Amino acid sequence: MSTVRYATFEVAGQLFGLEVSEVQEVLAFSEYTPVPLAPGHVGGLFNLRGQVIAALDLRVRLGEPRVERTGPAMNVIVRTDDESVSLLVDRIGDVVELEDTVAEPVPDTLSGPARELITAAFPLADRLMLALDARAAVRGEATVA
Repeated sequence: MSTVRYATFEVAGQLFGLEVSEVQEVLAFSEYTPVPLAPGHVGGLFNLRGQVIAALDLRVRLGEPRVERTGPAMNVIVRTDDESVSLLVDRIGDVVELEDTVAEPVPDTLSGPARELITAAFPLADRLMLALDARAAVRGEATVA
């Protein structure tokens, strides 16, 4: 039995988690450069200490409609094999440590693009946390809202 630490965040009222080892940093940012002709889930580009980061709207990747963000957006910067990419989320949560033995399969009620991005579900005291596959969220076919 081993434990895994997850950085949690909310998107469209649902709690998600990414393994802490995949998260580079979490920050609020407000100035994105639009990318003409980009897929609908691309929120734009921004400069993070000299590194150009693509911001992907996780809401859209999960099949939810895009929302107009006012003020700084919350970004979860994830490390992929080749680069760092930002996932735009609604709210940042806490870091939780969970036993891998309590992981449950992806719920049957989860459908659409979200089903392809989730690896497991973890029942917490007051809600369900869905473990997000960072690589799948970053790559893959564009979902259009």
